Amino acid sequence: SDQSDSLLLKQNLNMKRAFRLFLYLLSVHVAALVLLSVLRLVLYIVMSEQVGPEAASVWPAFLRGVWFDNVVACYVMLPALVAALVATAVGYFRRPLLRGLNVWFGVAYSLVLMCSAANIPYFAYFSRTLNSSIWEWKSYVGQTAGMVLGEASWRKYILLYIVLVALFSLLLWWLGRRTARQLERVPARGRWKGVALLLPLIGLCVFGIRGRMGYNPIKVSAAYYCDNAILNQLGINPAFCLLRSTLDDARPENQRLHLMDDNEAVRNVQAYLGREGIAGVSPIARRIVPEGEPTRKNVVVVLMESMSAKLMGRFGNPDHLTPHLDSLYQHSLSFANFYSAGNHTNNGIFSTLYGFPSILKRNAMKGTVVPRYEGLPTVLRDKGYSTLFFMTHEAQYDNMNAFLRTNGFEEIYSQENYPREKIVNHFGVADDYLFSYALPILRRKAESGRPFFATLLTISNHPPYIIQPYFHPRHKDPQRAIVEYADWAVGEFMKAAAREPWFKNTIFVFLGDHGKKLGADGYEVEESFNHIPLIIYNSGLPTEERLDFAGQIDVGPTLLGLLRLPYVQRNFGIDLLRERREMMFYCADEVMCARDANHLYIYNPSAARDFCYDTSRPGFHPVPMSAPYQRLKKYLFSNLQASEKLK
Repeated sequence: SDQSDSLLLKQNLNMKRAFRLFLYLLSVHVAALVLLSVLRLVLYIVMSEQVGPEAASVWPAFLRGVWFDNVVACYVMLPALVAALVATAVGYFRRPLLRGLNVWFGVAYSLVLMCSAANIPYFAYFSRTLNSSIWEWKSYVGQTAGMVLGEASWRKYILLYIVLVALFSLLLWWLGRRTARQLERVPARGRWKGVALLLPLIGLCVFGIRGRMGYNPIKVSAAYYCDNAILNQLGINPAFCLLRSTLDDARPENQRLHLMDDNEAVRNVQAYLGREGIAGVSPIARRIVPEGEPTRKNVVVVLMESMSAKLMGRFGNPDHLTPHLDSLYQHSLSFANFYSAGNHTNNGIFSTLYGFPSILKRNAMKGTVVPRYEGLPTVLRDKGYSTLFFMTHEAQYDNMNAFLRTNGFEEIYSQENYPREKIVNHFGVADDYLFSYALPILRRKAESGRPFFATLLTISNHPPYIIQPYFHPRHKDPQRAIVEYADWAVGEFMKAAAREPWFKNTIFVFLGDHGKKLGADGYEVEESFNHIPLIIYNSGLPTEERLDFAGQIDVGPTLLGLLRLPYVQRNFGIDLLRERREMMFYCADEVMCARDANHLYIYNPSAARDFCYDTSRPGFHPVPMSAPYQRLKKYLFSNLQASEKLK
């Protein structure tokens, strides 16, 4: 009995010691969050005058700040928890354990706090959270140090950093001494209760690093909640932003493109577009001054998931999959030789809305440092339009929430807004629900008296294919059935929209975000990946099919031309009703392409190989390089290299 009591005492003692170790770790974690919040408060005070009195509430920014700070703190905590787990398992509770943990926390949080302190003057100067751009100064250590130490206004932030690190170090010293007195070496028996306490904490820490329960781990997009650039960035932890942006820069697809000389490429594009540029703006910029008064029509753009032109009857599909789109195509201003900028949704959104080419498999929206572009959403917002984006899935997928809010969209509707029972898979809701959800919101916008610009991004024509039980397709094959459903959803949307009082005053645009593989045509990359329909419908527009070449970069300038809005154009697009392309260029992951009526040129940069095809004859006809393909190559290389230069 005495032996049993002794064993129980040792087990309880060991459990208590493990719990004391846990309290030490928790105290460090909470203290770090408090200090990071203090630095965020200082940043807000410094920037408060620029936030403006009409901005949204600041509290969501601080709550998101704690969220992001906790992610960083969990990264710091994970090695310490693992060390505590090992120490508990072997029964080692001596002072060197606490000294080692104190050193780890001291070094790690000195760096984390340094990022947050340095972010205050950095943000005040650049209006951006601290990011990988600071590495551009690594070759100028002396000048950089002189700049930081020599600027008098920055010294108070250096002093603040020193004070906070000193306070944190004192706290570590006190916690370490206090906890060390309560720990001592114990026999191996009875340690597993302590292990059982710490193991779940490691799981929670890993979850904290991921940051959320959704399909995607946390991205900077989660910090964005309003249309104020300062408040949106206030919640981002600078250490998180610096680390993620540095890793982003290191990804192969984000390495700078080198196809030809930058300046030569820009000169070529100026010649292709017939532009001289505007000094201080862009070498391809021009002022658009339309004739007549602006129309103030609403605009609805529907980006249809994977809607290749070859799925439509108009382009030879024999399966009668798209009766509604085919009918709409015949009664609209339509374009037969229209190409997506890339073969991913992010490419389609970026190029359609902002008029810049997509470069290979690069995701221009996904960077931790959110870039700023001018295009259709920003111009229309500045002209008094309400700007809305509807998607089916999570708002931070592909960093959409952050990118779109930064670049012109006032309101974002996503999976987070929809009832849970309407979510059909990890891509969110079905197409017909997206449309039905958007209609009453658009009705309210129309009733407000402001014109609106809405973009709706569908998803159903993407695996996993979910056929709604109330829709009965003609085909049993899921890949055909889902196209039937996607087409039906578009038809139902247009029927419902036609009953709205704002219908006749609205320009509807339907295009694929990209295409999809449909068979094999023998080319290095199948054209069905990029050949998509463009349908522009309004009762006041001519019913016409245009055969000249065009691409997603042309959508914005064409719509702004239809609206007769004056603006400064800074992108690569043309107004398809007033200008024409003889050829078009586009990308598909690791290859880049250009084509005209009779020739297709494809280049694979990783293999440094050209592929030339004669498209004037039916079938697959590879041919040697010749003058027409050299012309296409120059056009392709010039546009992509100029985009790299001017992005």
